[in-house]
Amino acid sequence: MRFTSLIVELIRARPRLVFWLAVSIQSGLWLLLPLIFYASPPRDLAMVLAIGREHQVGSEFGPPLAFWLADLAFRLAGNHVAGVYLLAQLSAVLTFWALHQLARAMVGAQHAVIAVLLTLTVTVFAAPGVEFGPLLLLRPLWALMLLHLWQIIGEGRRNAWFALSIDVGLLLLAAPSAAPLLLLPIGFALVHPRGRRALASVDPLYALLVIAVLVLPYGIWLLRGGVVPLPELPAPDQLAARALHWGELLIALLVPLAGIAALAALNLKQLGGSAEPPSLHRPPVDPLARQFVYFFALAPAVAGSVLGALFGFDQVVGGSGVALLLAGLAVVILSGDVIYLRRQRLLRVAWGVAVAAPAAVLITLIVVQPWTGGAERDTSLPARDIARFFSDSFERRTNKPLEAVAGDPHLAALIGLGPTRPHWLRDAAPESTPWLTLDEFAKVGGVVVWRASDTVGLPPAEIAKRFPDLVPEIPRAFEWMISGRQPLLRIGWAIVRPKPAP
Repeated sequence: MRFTSLIVELIRARPRLVFWLAVSIQSGLWLLLPLIFYASPPRDLAMVLAIGREHQVGSEFGPPLAFWLADLAFRLAGNHVAGVYLLAQLSAVLTFWALHQLARAMVGAQHAVIAVLLTLTVTVFAAPGVEFGPLLLLRPLWALMLLHLWQIIGEGRRNAWFALSIDVGLLLLAAPSAAPLLLLPIGFALVHPRGRRALASVDPLYALLVIAVLVLPYGIWLLRGGVVPLPELPAPDQLAARALHWGELLIALLVPLAGIAALAALNLKQLGGSAEPPSLHRPPVDPLARQFVYFFALAPAVAGSVLGALFGFDQVVGGSGVALLLAGLAVVILSGDVIYLRRQRLLRVAWGVAVAAPAAVLITLIVVQPWTGGAERDTSLPARDIARFFSDSFERRTNKPLEAVAGDPHLAALIGLGPTRPHWLRDAAPESTPWLTLDEFAKVGGVVVWRASDTVGLPPAEIAKRFPDLVPEIPRAFEWMISGRQPLLRIGWAIVRPKPAP
């Protein structure tokens, strides 16, 4: 007897419902997990909030949009990092919505859902999607840009030019890596006749005007001396090492695709299965749509990995989320106009495992790692206790609220999330935090912190050199979220008292 599962029937009859159920499950999972199992935000997220608190138009860390949004979400949530976790998942939902809309326009509603379900198994959209920042913000903006680019080139919709200009302007305000990425859609449009036809109208001129208005404040900041550090080209004797690094980056892009590969292998005809499996049909795909998907599935990964290896970055330019965004849709188009689901129960279980496995692995590491003596996890630091202790200590000693913090960047960023939101001074490179100089820090006073290895708590030599008059206090010991076999977290600290007003 022929069997068709409820999921398959839902994909046929209510594809949008399946889409929203799957995306909601994924986003809900990664919203609850950090709220339950993270005692402190990830290191990079704490830095993003410390930078966003200053509301700078630009900084050494790049354009301002991601930092502004993170700080706004933090404040709207009552100075709680839950707001930023929610913002990260809203970004994920917007990413998948734009991908779904693009896929619907190319392969129909049913195959579009399959493309999204496959993309949800890519692990870069799991745990890394919690850490809101410039690279994560690129994902929804890139997805929206591809959607509107297709509407212009593939569907001839001139009214999409305004939306595209907004996408491009926000991309340029999101991360420095957006600029080289935008060469890809420009190149695609110039190569294809339908793209050149779209560019031949006056609409691109109006789009350029909108983009210029959006990026004008950041552009003025750059022209007035703001400097974003540019990567250096490698020396000739480093080229071999960079070539090996390119291979590592490519492998790092292939590993997250294991879920898609497993699902595709389980559905192979050669492995047997039902003689009459249920199928999902679509109309023939526009040849331009094939070229569009294949190009944007491969070009960001190849170009991003080459640039990342050339300049010695630890990941591809633009991030893995942008590079792998169209992987699921590319597999769907490669599968043909009819997709047969040969082992429905097994595919359903495998998809659930692929989506839930990253969360299960992360929870296991959080719980087990403290008992095995492994490396500490930066999300296990008691951030709230740390921020409260140093804020209260400074206020009790000086009768003033804590306004600035320096020393260990990670600890300083966590203290910066405290009730008074003190400014972060990157004392090792004060030019990168222009909102606070060493002289201003000495004037307003603050707390200097560092990791202590004993109960004496002397500051590291480099901190003592930058703050020669420090009088260290007795190190403060904090318990980890899960102590296990880890020693107590000891933080050395000293107060720089504010100078009296003249």
